[in-house]
Amino acid sequence: MQYSQGNVGRVFTLRLENGERLPDCLEQFAREHDIRTALCTLIGGADNGNVVSGPKDGAARVIDPILCPVRGAHEVLGLGTLFPDENGDPVLHMHAALGRAGETLAGCIRPGLDVWLVGEVVVVEIEGSDFLRKKDNESGATLLTRA
Repeated sequence: MQYSQGNVGRVFTLRLENGERLPDCLEQFAREHDIRTALCTLIGGADNGNVVSGPKDGAARVIDPILCPVRGAHEVLGLGTLFPDENGDPVLHMHAALGRAGETLAGCIRPGLDVWLVGEVVVVEIEGSDFLRKKDNESGATLLTRA
């Protein structure tokens, strides 16, 4: 286990508009407001995109993701973390559950989703954490690592 301790900094409440793209709009917001690390929550609606819903083979050394399309308006609930990559750019890692007509899809929104109608986001800045996202050569995944 690796860990880092920090403190709660600024807290932002955002209303995302119809058609804004996740994770792009939250990463851009982080750049514009100099947010290095944060916890992010999302509730609202989403459509038009893809989520990663597991690896094709959990035993494989390199992760080959299962991409699931999101078509049509879905209710969404997401939780994620924002940490810089090795270049200092903010990278959001958010998992979400999306529901439509009694069916649920869950996964990582990294490939991108469009906001449908509205997305309500709370960004809780974490000050003092020294974690960053670094590519793991063995798995190919970008993982949190002590700087």
